[in-house]
Amino acid sequence: MKKEWNQYDPGSLYDELIAAVHQPREASYKLVEYLRHLTPDRFRQCVQESEVVIREMGITFTVYSDAGNIDRAWPFDIIPRIIHAAEWDRTEIGLKQRIRALNMFIQDIYNGGQILKDGVMPADVVLQSKGYRKACIGMTPPHGVWANICGSDLVRHSDGVLYVLEDNLRVPSGVAYMLENRNITKRVLPEIFNTLPIRPVSNYPAQLYEMLASLRPDLDDPTIALMTPGVYNSAYFEHAFLAQQAGLVLLEGADLVVGNDNYVYMKTIKGLERVDVIYRRIDDDFIDPEVFREDSMLGVPGIMRAWKEGKVAIANAPGCGVADDKVIYAYVPDMIRYYLGEEPSLPNVPTYVCRRDEDRAYVLEHLAELVVKPANESGGYGMLAGPHSTPEKVEEFRKLIQEDPNNYIAQPTLSLSVTPTSCETADKGHIKIAPRHVDLRPFILSGKDIFVTPGGLTRVALVEGSLIVNSSQGGGSKDTWIVGDVMEGEEV
Repeated sequence: MKKEWNQYDPGSLYDELIAAVHQPREASYKLVEYLRHLTPDRFRQCVQESEVVIREMGITFTVYSDAGNIDRAWPFDIIPRIIHAAEWDRTEIGLKQRIRALNMFIQDIYNGGQILKDGVMPADVVLQSKGYRKACIGMTPPHGVWANICGSDLVRHSDGVLYVLEDNLRVPSGVAYMLENRNITKRVLPEIFNTLPIRPVSNYPAQLYEMLASLRPDLDDPTIALMTPGVYNSAYFEHAFLAQQAGLVLLEGADLVVGNDNYVYMKTIKGLERVDVIYRRIDDDFIDPEVFREDSMLGVPGIMRAWKEGKVAIANAPGCGVADDKVIYAYVPDMIRYYLGEEPSLPNVPTYVCRRDEDRAYVLEHLAELVVKPANESGGYGMLAGPHSTPEKVEEFRKLIQEDPNNYIAQPTLSLSVTPTSCETADKGHIKIAPRHVDLRPFILSGKDIFVTPGGLTRVALVEGSLIVNSSQGGGSKDTWIVGDVMEGEEV
């Protein structure tokens, strides 16, 4: 593959592995040299082996479409993305700072709303958010933590800086694919793991269990369940994987019942058995038909009563989605200053809040240059990517913003970093190495303590020039390596 790597040129884009033509970055030098010395046939064999492993292990995701729900093999690229350990250590500090402030914010707004009274944030931004739940007023979850599992999306701009693009606090997904990406890479590139100090991710299931158990400090051995919407959910593979790996009981809402004593029980062949902690993968709207959507068949009637009486712990806590709002995202740096008295370690992407007259005027004038996002959509849906859109779509969003400015933010189009990716050519027997845009979703666990995955899920836009990394819209993923000096416990 020497020819492919010698010809590789990311141009003016920031590349995660290559500093300049023929010049790998310090942390990626050994990996690039290893890949350069593979023959084209051996490299192609590695790609094919990864595809076989994915099929054998049944690693899938579901795409919802008009034609029906389609299970697809997980799209994976064998060339890892590398981040130097020194940079990652700084990033981890910033992620911990951010989640502390977010949890303090959620606790505050359901218990007096001092940040609103002090005028740091407009009250209507919070109280009118789709994620705000009146049913949660007065609640304090264990440790004062509402968002126990968070997936914050990071992007690197051409300036080399990592920015927080958004915080996913409701039911963040993708961690199972992070773990499986490592397993696949070890299968197809085993030799490289003997030469590089790669920080492990395999302890995530144990950390997840420990965090969930910490939500019932009154119990020595709590019964912990993962509540899934069921086999037809797009993330069901992940639900089943995490339950198996972390030793959780995999249940659906129909498997649970709230007793007259307001404890939650699971139905078993031996009768009812109490459940103490629930890791729910169901949105607030569907979790309890007595409180939220009456037509929900996914949740458990009365589970909010049990939670509010402290008879079951729920992760993530109902109501935490208020901080998942993309308008509220713009105020996170202010939250950090307000609650922690610190400057943010990780910057937000510059954000225009359309509810502000000055920001809205700028956005409407520069729509074709900006990315516009509604407050509560996810997965890349419902947004406008101005530079890659049509004049008709731009005008459609102009009307939407004018009709409901409170629901929209806008951000400049970032020049996302790239990393070498194996790409098929028209000649099916040949694979080329080409730059493709990436982002990163690290996962943060918060309970008694805070734990951050070393790296996370790197998502990659497989189409040349595309910025869309979501698997549901044609993106793929890579293993993410945090590489630095050899340390105790590292993968060497």
